[in-house]
This record gives sequence, C-alpha cells and structure tokens, in this order.
Amino acid sequence: MERMYRVLGFWTGIFAVMFYLGDMYTTSLIFFGQTGFFILLSYLKLSERMYIYVFGAYLTVFFAGFTYWSTFMMIPGMTSGH
Repeated sequence: MERMYRVLGFWTGIFAVMFYLGDMYTTSLIFFGQTGFFILLSYLKLSERMYIYVFGAYLTVFFAGFTYWSTFMMIPGMTSGH
C-alpha cells in the first residue's frame, strides 16, 4: 500500500512541475505540498487500514475545498479568460 502513495507522490510531482512551467505558481505550490505529504506518508509503514483511512480523510478535505472554491470563489462565465 505504501507503494501506491509513492505513485501518488510521483504523479502530483509531475503535475506540480507542469503547473510551475505553465506559470501557475500557487497551484504548483499546492501540488508540491501534496507530493511531500504523499511521499512522507509512504515511509511511515502504517497498516493498510490506516492508509485507507488517511486517503478517505484526504478525499473528504479535497472535495470540501473544491466544492467551496467552485461555489463561492469562481466567477461564473470567466473560465475562458475574457
């Protein structure tokens, strides 16, 4: 199970680099933070049940934050940049 957290860390690291190269610095910092979180967590040698609980908590926080952002922070009709 810890290997899957290393895989998650790898892919969030790839996304972080791509966001950085695309001049999206805030988003890249968020993804670098997630990369560090996943890599650190993969070396803790937790039980498989605890890894599932941590991932469930991560998803809960992510979806709550994403819902808040898309509901209250995004300006409708401004996705194209006009």
